[in-house]
Amino acid sequence: QVQLVESGGGLVQAGGSLRLSCAASRRTFTNNAMGWFRQVERASVALISGSGGSTYYTDSVKGRFTISRDNSKNTVYLQMTSLKPEDTAVYYCAAFPSSRVIPGERPNYWGQGTQVTVSS
Repeated sequence: QVQLVESGGGLVQAGGSLRLSCAASRRTFTNNAMGWFRQVERASVALISGSGGSTYYTDSVKGRFTISRDNSKNTVYLQMTSLKPEDTAVYYCAAFPSSRVIPGERPNYWGQGTQVTVSS
C-alpha cells in the first residue's frame, strides 16, 4: 500500500519558520506532480503549493513558502517562513495522477496530515 507520511508540523510563533516533509513509500512519484494542501478548521481542503513541471503557490503563501522535492529520497518538502496565525491548519501532502499540477485535479494519494499551529 502506497503511503505518504508527513512530518515537521508543530507549534511556532508568528514570524517563525517550519519545514514540512513528505516521504513516499512503496512507489516513486518522480513523474507525478506533488502538492501540499491545508485545511483550516471548518473549511475545505485547499491546494496551497504544487510541484510538477512548474511550481504553483496560492496567493496567500507566495514569497513565504517554498516547495521542493528530492526524487532520490522520494520526498517533497514545504519550507514555510514568516508564518502567520492564519497559516494555522492541518497540512496534507498529496500525489497527483498527472505529471503537472492541474488546478482542480483530484490527487490519488494523500498523507495523513500534520498540524501546524502559529501563535500570535
